[in-house]
Amino acid sequence: MSERYVGAWEQAGLFNPLNAPTPSYTYYLSTWGQNNNGQLGLGNTTYYSSPKQVGSLTTWSTIAGGYGHVVATKTDGTLWVWGWNSYGQLGTGNTTNASSPTQVGVLTNWLKVACGAYHTMAVKTDGTLWTWGGYGTNYGQLGLGNTTNYSSPKQVGALTNWLTIAGGGYTSMAIKTDGTLWAWGNNAFGQVGQNNVTNYSSPKQIGALTNWLQISCGRYTSIVVKTDGTLWTWGRNANGECGLGNVTSYSSPKQVGALTNWSTTASGFFNSIAVKKDGTLWSWGYGANGQLGLGNTTSYSSPKQVGSLTSWASVACGGRYGIALQTNNTIWEWGNNNSGQLGNGTVTANSSPIQVGAGTTWKYIAGASQTTIALLY
Repeated sequence: MSERYVGAWEQAGLFNPLNAPTPSYTYYLSTWGQNNNGQLGLGNTTYYSSPKQVGSLTTWSTIAGGYGHVVATKTDGTLWVWGWNSYGQLGTGNTTNASSPTQVGVLTNWLKVACGAYHTMAVKTDGTLWTWGGYGTNYGQLGLGNTTNYSSPKQVGALTNWLTIAGGGYTSMAIKTDGTLWAWGNNAFGQVGQNNVTNYSSPKQIGALTNWLQISCGRYTSIVVKTDGTLWTWGRNANGECGLGNVTSYSSPKQVGALTNWSTTASGFFNSIAVKKDGTLWSWGYGANGQLGLGNTTSYSSPKQVGSLTSWASVACGGRYGIALQTNNTIWEWGNNNSGQLGNGTVTANSSPIQVGAGTTWKYIAGASQTTIALLY
């Protein structure tokens, strides 16, 4: 559910969205898996168990997926959405589903996007933060100081220093350009990080540190990497998804071990995965669907290495499955596959990573509930 696209400037620790390089790439968009709400963007509601290209455009830039909807930007800065829209999560001013990419307004200054289960977030090139959607029982995850659903983008405050965003089940998280960490929304398990379980409808700073780098939200769990390479988690932990060696939930950040070589993370339905700076892949939490990629259906409360490869580059989570990109631009998936979301032409679950086709031009990955979205060149 978290923000799946991480630009090179973020990975380098540069905290200014206006420093983003001018895009010099041409990316196709491909999707597969569940499509009951048109979330594959193919103009229909047919499920596909192998990748299908969305149109013929090569100008896609960033992608994110929610419970049944997808949001993306193009290199021209326009914003596009499709899929489920019962709560206005498409931002098109209505609650009508869309099975093909639909533009949100006419602006050309959208920079990056993220999805919660039923809400959507975006940052513009001017550093402003915008949210929309909600849920039947809104928890304040839009950050607008209320619990109202909105079917078109609404600005969160007036600040112009928002940088990185992530959406959880009913929670939102963001990093500002000064490296501070903020969260809001549902806090039933302490996932907002305020040392309590009170919901918040406006952004709340987590501590006073200014060295937060990369963020990910699961359904009720938050996972963050600092600039020093340490890994921190909090929130729901009933299945060990915090990676702390126990099943105790925490309402403030807790460090996972003492290592300083964590690079990027993703969190899904009660499980988490991460890549270290050495290119190794790690997972923990709920494993009943094989979503940990460890060749079994066992749950683990501490990080476990997935295989022995050192060529993993980035990760994403769907509902109960994992996605990873290797440095050779191949995509690998594992876990639940009831809708064909593993992209291998079947609906059979796999508890170890399997390659999606033979393509070596994949660049960015995102997971929705049971839908996979990817960019390739």
